[in-house]
Amino acid sequence: MFSILDISQLQQIFEKHPNIAASADLLKKVQVLSVRQLQGSSCAIFAVGLFHKFPQTYLYILNDAETAGYFYHDLTQIIGTQEILFFPSAYKRAAKYGQIDPANEILRTETLNRIQSKKFPFIIVSYPDALAEKTVSRDTLQKNTLRLSTGEKVDSSFVSQVLDSYRFQRVDYVYEPGQYAVRGSILDVFSFSSEYPYRIDFFGDEVETIRSFDVETQLSKEKLSDISIVPELGLSESKNATLFDLIPQETIIGTENIQWITSRISAINEDELHIHPQEVDFVKADLISKDEFLSAIKPFKQIRFDANMSDIPDAALDFHTSPQPLYHKNFELLSESMHHFLDEGYTIYILSDSEKQQKRLHDIFEDRNDDIPFTPVNKTLHAGFSDETLKICCFTDHQIFDRFHKYNLKSDKARSGKIALTLKELNQLQPGDYVVHMDHGIGKFAGLVRLRIGDQVQEVIKLTYQNNDAVFVSIHSLHKISKYKGKEGEPPQLNKLGSGAWERVKERTKSKIKDIARDLIKLYAQRQHERGHAFTKDTYLQNELEASFMYEDTPDQLKATQDVKNDMESERPMDRLICGDVGFGKTEIAIRAAFKAATDGKQTAMLVPTTTLATQHYHTFRDRLSNFPVKVDYLSRARSSKEQKAILKELKEGNIDIIIGTHRLVGKDVKFHDLGLLIIDEEQKFGVSTKEKLRQIKVNVDTLTMTATPIPRTLQFSLMGSRDLSIINTPPPNRYPVQTEVHTFDIELIKEAINFEISRNGQVFIVSNRIQFLYELEARIKKEMPDIRIAVGHGQMDPKKLEKIISDFIDQEYDVLLATTIIESGIDMPNVNTIIIINAQDFGLSDLHQLRGRVGRSNRKAFCYLLTPPLNTLSADARRRIQAIENFSELGSGIHIALQDLDIRGAGNLLGAEQSGFIAELGYETYQKILAEAIEELKREEFSDLYEEQQREKVLEEDFVTDVTVESDLGLMFPESYIPNDAERISIYRELDSIETEDEISNFLKRLEDRFGKIPREGLELIQIVRLRRLAKALGIEKIVLKNHQMTLFLISDPQSPYYQSKAFDKLLNYIQIHPRDCQLREVNKKRSAIIRNVETVETAVAVLQEMSTD
Repeated sequence: MFSILDISQLQQIFEKHPNIAASADLLKKVQVLSVRQLQGSSCAIFAVGLFHKFPQTYLYILNDAETAGYFYHDLTQIIGTQEILFFPSAYKRAAKYGQIDPANEILRTETLNRIQSKKFPFIIVSYPDALAEKTVSRDTLQKNTLRLSTGEKVDSSFVSQVLDSYRFQRVDYVYEPGQYAVRGSILDVFSFSSEYPYRIDFFGDEVETIRSFDVETQLSKEKLSDISIVPELGLSESKNATLFDLIPQETIIGTENIQWITSRISAINEDELHIHPQEVDFVKADLISKDEFLSAIKPFKQIRFDANMSDIPDAALDFHTSPQPLYHKNFELLSESMHHFLDEGYTIYILSDSEKQQKRLHDIFEDRNDDIPFTPVNKTLHAGFSDETLKICCFTDHQIFDRFHKYNLKSDKARSGKIALTLKELNQLQPGDYVVHMDHGIGKFAGLVRLRIGDQVQEVIKLTYQNNDAVFVSIHSLHKISKYKGKEGEPPQLNKLGSGAWERVKERTKSKIKDIARDLIKLYAQRQHERGHAFTKDTYLQNELEASFMYEDTPDQLKATQDVKNDMESERPMDRLICGDVGFGKTEIAIRAAFKAATDGKQTAMLVPTTTLATQHYHTFRDRLSNFPVKVDYLSRARSSKEQKAILKELKEGNIDIIIGTHRLVGKDVKFHDLGLLIIDEEQKFGVSTKEKLRQIKVNVDTLTMTATPIPRTLQFSLMGSRDLSIINTPPPNRYPVQTEVHTFDIELIKEAINFEISRNGQVFIVSNRIQFLYELEARIKKEMPDIRIAVGHGQMDPKKLEKIISDFIDQEYDVLLATTIIESGIDMPNVNTIIIINAQDFGLSDLHQLRGRVGRSNRKAFCYLLTPPLNTLSADARRRIQAIENFSELGSGIHIALQDLDIRGAGNLLGAEQSGFIAELGYETYQKILAEAIEELKREEFSDLYEEQQREKVLEEDFVTDVTVESDLGLMFPESYIPNDAERISIYRELDSIETEDEISNFLKRLEDRFGKIPREGLELIQIVRLRRLAKALGIEKIVLKNHQMTLFLISDPQSPYYQSKAFDKLLNYIQIHPRDCQLREVNKKRSAIIRNVETVETAVAVLQEMSTD
């Protein structure tokens, strides 16, 4: 394979350009230097070259935040992030007023802090909006910086006092800048000047270690020797300086286009606040005017990149670069243009972040017998270019394939921490939550309680049931408890202890599940013996199609595509289910599969639930396959009967390769010429009769089914036996997160949002659940904005009319669509990039997420406004939901969200509709456990021949016990002084309880020490229980009791069990024969147990079982 060039080597090649040395010399003499004709990312390469040749502090001012972001990303791709700083605006400027954005504050403060630390030289990248805002002066910054270094004598309480005076907030866990936490000898603090918070470990009154740590995992990253902690300067009153006052005098300022920059600064100054800020969060920034800006940059040396300058520079240099041509995935054109460059003596470099993409390009050229020598480079820049002087072409792969390229800033890290925490909060048990205990049913969680047992204290968890009966659960059997997740809204019925009702519900569910699963397994067995068509391997056309996909393939997507192809190439008919969140590229997999079938001369039928979806998929397929010799058509109520007849005729004759349609496709009059692949989208939305008709078509046709309802892992395993599953969990990497904001209802805000969206030729969704309100709002918007084209759509309209409104909206006949939640059902409208959800507090989390997934599906920044009554009037639950969704702006949090309050329908429908009733009775996780048990029993009893192999392995592995219970009178727990927060202690107990392997244990120990310091003795003993349980499981022990200095092992109660003939039992007997004084076997009421004396601690108990296991 070809060797890959490192981007720094490409940089060195470019630095040989005579103009770079020339500019370095000229800048020593002149004040204003004009550098022209730097196209694409050559500008960033030039900036780095100059920085190497003439090391100074540079400030580059680009026209807007976006260009600055890309420029910053290019620089960091070339020389890393050490010397490059980004200086953004401190506000989220969604409309005309600012709301402070803490993540951006970090970047601003980091820059100021770096300037103050005098660690020159470096490069600052900024844009007019950011520079127009004033910053604090040098003195204020110095007064408000706390410096700490390892080995320094300082008391941790003194540090806390200083932080309090800096207005830092004391919390349990640090997840946002401006917070600190104290636990024992550890102090965590999140300074405004770094992207990660610091963990400071004191030994007495000396700073022992300082480490930075990751907010999401709360674990350490790297050791530091000295740090400076800076408070939030955004709110400080004394903002009277600009960035220009702080940077050293010899700084060189580079401007992209000075006229544009100055006009932008005066525009920002003229923007008046249209909305009266009711909330304190909105601050009008202190700005500098255009004249102040011009006089501020005057004393500095300048590089101007503008093509035509109004004033005359002191010197000018011209480069001869031209931007990368647009090929629009046209490989003929690409090859022609490349050959043209090669004939002129150019060297071609192709830049890409992914080696796979390079290989793909190589393969495409190879398949076309096109010999184009190119050198792959390991990192990509934003825009390609060619340079005439050096005779080089640096082309980017995302431009060749029309992909979208996104930049990353450091602040993205700071934002993600909060998400992790919200998730954690939603999963933690709070007193009053409903929980399900596997053996007792649904109860209420009443918190951690300490009980005296003998002369020791133990922590247990208290659950209350009907009539206030209580159950105390030991921390060793927390795995039997799960948070109740059922339908949103109605609370579940508490169970009565000892009434047997719970056992009956479990049995009933199990027999129901078995009925459904039985059919699934029979179908599967029948398919094992069928023979279908085996497709041929990929052709170069297939390669070309896949390389031209707009986004980077995610690993999951690649795997799913590969699985589908392997299934198609094998003789057995495929039956695969693909699950993935909205916008995760399921359709792309379908397109690739359909194309594969078409290149083999087979027809594909795609079945979709609604007419709108049929039209939409038709457009997607047609656009994606426009450059290939494939004919696509669609069949639905939207086609006239004449069109339908013509389509049916062509289908029968085999002139149509891919047909997309609603259930009209399974009609009697539809005949295929040679059907090879059937694709079903959103399977759960089809009725039983359609499914029956499908079954007749599909016994030996390859079938691919897609669904967007995320299916939890445990369910997949249990269904593994009956159909093949591919799960897509990762979001496409180049989608922008949707900027989500919560506001109170305000017509001004709606006007702002609509105007902004229309100014960039986009469209807007407005969603409300009350139909009456839609019409009122429509009238109001028409009155306020007469020139806007509005449509209203909801489920109670005549379907034909609704269909027309939606398809007109897709064709951009309307600017705004006011609708009920009908838009969540899968319709794709990439031109809609703003969604406004009215009374958002009435929607469930997964609904909100589905709705928000409707925007931001192209490469534009998208906005989602959640309008609610003032937050303080909402219930705690609704408030938590709204905040969660506001924080989860990254795509792909869908899977998390869906699991948060899984709107149980996904799992229910997988096994038929009646399931959701059981889920409400049992709670979600219990339902899953029972489902797994039921399928296991079926495999063991009724279908033993099908699954013979699996069962045989089980006996060989000597898997006799599924769960070991432990009781003890030892004080095993994490003391409160060690982990102060109750909820956190419970989640750590729960995590510990679910650990199995040695690796997991040592990982767990590392993480605990890292977060809370040295683990106390009773904590270490508690962790030993995990080992004890694992050893006991292998020895076939059902229950262990550690009391009165002895250990009692209860053996399997069934005397006929194969256990008594197994090696495990022999090992136990051997041990007892070797140590007759300490051991005793006994049988009481047919229960066999072994007693081992002189076991004082868990550690001893582990040692005994270890000795027993080794023979």
